[in-house]
Amino acid sequence: MPNSLSTLYRGRFAPSPTGPLHFGSLVSALASYLDAKKNQGDWLIRIEDVDGTRCKKYFSEQILNTLSSYKLFSDETVIAQSHRSELYEQHLSTLKNQQLVFPCNCTRQFLTQNNGNHPDVCKSTANQLHSWRLKTSNLLYQYEDPIQGSLNFADDLKNNCPVLKRKDGYFSYQLAVVVDDHRQNITHLVRGADLIETTAQQLYLYDLFEWTPPNICHIPLITNTCGEKISKQNHAKPIENGHLLTLLRALHYLNIDLNSPSSISEALSLAIKQWNPNTLYGVKSLPLEPQDQHFIS
Repeated sequence: MPNSLSTLYRGRFAPSPTGPLHFGSLVSALASYLDAKKNQGDWLIRIEDVDGTRCKKYFSEQILNTLSSYKLFSDETVIAQSHRSELYEQHLSTLKNQQLVFPCNCTRQFLTQNNGNHPDVCKSTANQLHSWRLKTSNLLYQYEDPIQGSLNFADDLKNNCPVLKRKDGYFSYQLAVVVDDHRQNITHLVRGADLIETTAQQLYLYDLFEWTPPNICHIPLITNTCGEKISKQNHAKPIENGHLLTLLRALHYLNIDLNSPSSISEALSLAIKQWNPNTLYGVKSLPLEPQDQHFIS
């Protein structure tokens, strides 16, 4: 991902503290870190704990400690979304004033009938407990992903009205991530291919706020024997802190194989020089190799 000489590169890694850091998350953290440092940019850590029902402070602390043990340090103060609700409310109010959102108290049963989607503006009112949804759009987005190639989003916006604020008062990932990336001047995102499906909705929000979106690329997902993403939901085990072999195995899935570095710091230094996202071009998933099965339960 070449960086314009006129633009300071600012990347970030934004884990959700619903559990300790696992192997798949370490691969994602490394990819974003290496891309930032290869482009002489800043790398930030943001804790995406906007969902207060699932995120825990002690997991935030564990994640930061694990990242530190692998010498992955934020170039600026780590911020947490749980402290930024007022900011999200301000931007939601902007959309309300422009009549771009609507209240919704539709049931889970109704959403199940539509495969979990909410394709049209409903007749809900704000007099009952409600969420706020973004009005659907017929805009068609095409995006050139440096790793995944040309991505076309033909139906992502017209078939779904995503939630921006939930019934329980918590803001959605979609709104929070766009506001935070803009406010932190993030210029480049390197994230997992599972987030491709959220891209059109985020680009739409950038357009509505008249903001310039960051450059985005999606690295391959590390998958288990069933083809499922290595994740907390699929029982991925926490990784050990500061384990050089774990770091080397994570780098392997980014097409970086090093010849016996003596330390984590040396491994990162060498990996920065070797990092080339073009070597991952067109790959959406990579199966976990047999020797690495111990990273999942």
